[in-house]
Order: sequence, then structure tokens, then C-alpha cells
Amino acid sequence: MTRPPAVGVRLPYSGVPARVRQWVDESLGSPVVSWEEQLGGMSPGCATRVVSADGRRAFVKAVGSELNPDSPVLFRREIEVLAMIGTNPLWASMRAAYDEDDWVALLLEDVPGGHPDLADAEQMAELLAATDRLSTALADVDIPPRPTATDIGLPGLIDARARFREWSRAVEHLDELADDLLPASLGTRPALLRELVAPLAESDATQLLHWDIRVDNLLRPEPGRIVFVDWGAAAVGPRWVDPLLARLERVDDPWFDASLAGSPFLADVDDDLVTGWLVAFGCYLAWRSTRGTPDIGLPTLNEFRRTESRRLLSGVARRLG
Repeated sequence: MTRPPAVGVRLPYSGVPARVRQWVDESLGSPVVSWEEQLGGMSPGCATRVVSADGRRAFVKAVGSELNPDSPVLFRREIEVLAMIGTNPLWASMRAAYDEDDWVALLLEDVPGGHPDLADAEQMAELLAATDRLSTALADVDIPPRPTATDIGLPGLIDARARFREWSRAVEHLDELADDLLPASLGTRPALLRELVAPLAESDATQLLHWDIRVDNLLRPEPGRIVFVDWGAAAVGPRWVDPLLARLERVDDPWFDASLAGSPFLADVDDDLVTGWLVAFGCYLAWRSTRGTPDIGLPTLNEFRRTESRRLLSGVARRLG
């Protein structure tokens, strides 16, 4: 079965400030009369399907800095990206955005359906095909110049190479990782792991990436169609990263290794580069889970880090033999 989506502790729609809910009513042109809270994802803000008095449907996500100081930045990045990429059946389009008094909200197209079951071979194949189409579509998006320090309020896109360097530094902390996270066969090979992660920082930053493809951020409105949601982690980086992320649901299975050749974006990527990516991300998540820094409003995030790092590093151990 598909592993459970990341589940945070979300604010219900009724707890969203009245001024934000009034904005939703005004944006819809009719007051909201019913709503349904959605599960999944790590944001502490609301994630709510709403229906207005005249029958219009939409999806609302809203968060304030008092819930988590970083979440509004992610929402602002999503607003910036959705305005940049426009409308496409591959993603939920934005209808309106709100950013005032430390609260940020998005009114999005309401995509029916739930998350796909990525344990099902047919639905996994649908995701892989959709991700290749997504990578092709995003390759045509013009990337704006990164904002400067004076561009207050603009979050900018994540720089994948900078993130790779940050992840790679975690390899220097193998001795701090719990035994249940780091396979014994990796803990004795730090030199090899450093060698594998080193090329990541030199990867070409070529195009816009979703950068957060996992079951929580996918909807399947009908057989054969996958819709990508939640663009708060959007990045500029190598075009093979999104197709790689789409396969991580099965990274701890040999299927993962065999599937890489099925994407035109991954087929020519050096196998060691893929392994290095898994090493860097897996070690970073494991090391970050040991730091003890509180995640404000995100009580389940650290266990999510541990679970994912364990899967990633077990995949590395398999690939290295």
C-alpha cells in the first residue's frame, strides 16, 4: 500500500481570520456556505474545499506567521510560481491570492478526487508519464532573475545547487546519526559517500522544478490523469530531479533502479549521480532530525524526516551492494 501521506495539524477553516474568509467570499462572488477540511501535507494552515451559495467550488489554503514563521514564505513562493506558469491541466490553477497582515492565502481551482495509490502499478505509471509531461511543460517557462535583498516580500525560487551543497554537508555528520537511520554498510564508507555527493553542486540549474513531488501533493481526478499541487518548494535545477522525485515512493525497492531508464530525463543521468542525490538528501533528513530544533506548528515533521531518511538510505545501501 502507498505509505500514509505526511499529516500535519491543520487549522480548520472556521479558525481562519474573518478578514481572510471575507476575502474568499468576495473572490468567489458569493458567500461560502459549506466546506470540507482536507488531510495531508505539513502546513499548519487550513486546506479546505469550499462551496459558495451559488454553487461555485474552490480550494482554499491560508496560513499566518503565528502558526509557523516560514509557511507564509512558502505560500508567497507558490503565488509567484502559479502566476508565472498560468493554466495547464497538469496543475491546479490559481484564481486569487491574499497577502496582508502576516496572513497569506490562495484560492485555487478545486480538483476533485483524492491522492493516487502509488502501490498500484497503473497509477504509478500514470504519475511517471505525467511527471515527464510536467518537466517538458516547465522547460518552456522563463525563469525571472532571482530577487535581490531589497526585493522585500519576494521569496524567489529555491536554488537547487545551493540546496545540494547544504544537503552534502550532512555527510560530514554520519557519526551523529542514529543506528536505526543509517545502514551499517554506509556508516563505514564515509569517503565513498563524500565522493558520490560532490558532483551535485556542479549540476546545471536548467529549468523550473516542482521539487516536492510526493503523494500528498498529487491528485487523481480520474483514471489516467494526475494533477500536481503545492508549489511552495519550487526550485530551479536539473530537469531530471522531478522525474526522480516521482519514483521515491518506491526507492526502497529494486523497481526504483529499473524504472530510471523509463524517463527521457533520467535515462542519460549517471547512475552515481542518482545515488549521490539519495545519499545527500537521506543524510540531510537524518541529520536534521537529530538537531532538536523545534518545528513551530509542525509536530509531525520530525518523524516524517526520520521515516523518509530511513527509506532513502536503505535504497542507497541496496544500490551500493
